[in-house]
Amino acid sequence: FFLGAMAAIKDGEYTATIYTLVRISPCVCVSQSRAALSLLGFCYYHIQDFSSAAECYEQLTQLHPEVEEYKLYYAQSLYKAGAYSEATKASFVLDNPSSHTKVPHLQACIKFCEEDYSGAKLLLQQLPQDDPDYVYNMGCLLYQDGKYEEASKKFMTAMQMLGYVPALSYNIALTYYSMKNYPQAVKYITEIIDRGMREHPELDVGVKTEGFDVHSVGNTLVLHQSALIEAFNLKAAIEYQMKNGKAAQEALTDMPPRSEEELDPVTLHNQALVNMELKPSEGFEKMAFLLQQPSFPRVTFGNLLLLYCKHEYFDLAADVLAENAHLTYKFLSPYMYEFLDALLTCQTAPEEAFRKFEEMNSKLTEQLRKLAKQVLSDENSHHENKLGTDTWFYAKRCFLSLLENMSKHMVMLRDAVVNECVQFLEHCEVYGKGVPAIIEQPLEEIHVHIGKNTVTYEARLLKALFYEVTGWNK
Repeated sequence: FFLGAMAAIKDGEYTATIYTLVRISPCVCVSQSRAALSLLGFCYYHIQDFSSAAECYEQLTQLHPEVEEYKLYYAQSLYKAGAYSEATKASFVLDNPSSHTKVPHLQACIKFCEEDYSGAKLLLQQLPQDDPDYVYNMGCLLYQDGKYEEASKKFMTAMQMLGYVPALSYNIALTYYSMKNYPQAVKYITEIIDRGMREHPELDVGVKTEGFDVHSVGNTLVLHQSALIEAFNLKAAIEYQMKNGKAAQEALTDMPPRSEEELDPVTLHNQALVNMELKPSEGFEKMAFLLQQPSFPRVTFGNLLLLYCKHEYFDLAADVLAENAHLTYKFLSPYMYEFLDALLTCQTAPEEAFRKFEEMNSKLTEQLRKLAKQVLSDENSHHENKLGTDTWFYAKRCFLSLLENMSKHMVMLRDAVVNECVQFLEHCEVYGKGVPAIIEQPLEEIHVHIGKNTVTYEARLLKALFYEVTGWNK
């Protein structure tokens, strides 16, 4: 009866089913009815109300302790609700042989969310290495470790094993985004959106941007499985990084409509960020609200501080920094903390702030010199040790990070240092003609033009960016 009832419920009717069931059945009856509790738990889970789902499955585990599935659903609901310690405790009572792979997988996911990555890895190693869950989650751990290219390979392998899965496609897009390979990221994002629109027209993609009256589609399991929210958020992030503010705003209004209280933390953060120039007060309010929540995007803390400083609310930035000292080491890099510290010091002690900025400048200069020396040394040694794709990958990331900070006026370089950077890139132009800039995956549908996939080509682009950011091209 339970499975039959689930099959009879159509997408979008879970909430109505819940209210109908509760309205027509006295509370006492529902609390004792296996069928009613199963149906309620299932519906709550599908509308992403995991706390209520956990309550239903907890009662079911007490009423029917012989049913192993209820114990698993209870632990999964607790995990989804963010009750990680309770979920871990609930997972320990699962002892059915049919759960022998599900338990370590669930426990590994809990460890990952608790940021115990070594613990998650140990649990994953209990799974067969040809298990798609093992491959997928190892990709997540590699991504968390900053090994984006290796993570991308794992996600692609999982895609081969499972077929097309929107969440996997999103994760591949995210690895390309983290490597600043925006065209490849956009390719996977576009596929997610196109499939979502084609397979789920009821999610009203793009309707809000076109100016029509819209109703919330709710946080359904269908929406979650489509990965449309994640895809549009990543698209907005790329457009924002490319300085396309209007396109970033449209990416957020194109996503399936939801009410303000239904928005996830990432969407709320991105709305605040892309609309900051038009609605700064609303943006600050949203980011401050996020900081008070149990979980929020890692960049929220740093972005709020930087935006306060950008709008010259230095006292507010200082207050947030002082009131959230416990977040400083968790969410701010040493460089970001030093920059904010110097910037805030500038308001009361300009000479001390100047000294701090000089120290930061010296550290960056020394890092660039070491990097240039390392690569030039590789160029002049034996053939097998010359400039390679891996060496260029890390050098390029360093330069892109520096250019990004320079464009935001967070770093100012002396002309002599800029000269050294340009000279280094000119050396890369000379020695990088036959060196691939990236190693393409064999299953990629769109390949980079052979003339563009060289260190020489990318070095010229970086040199042009240096000229643009420093104003030397004027």
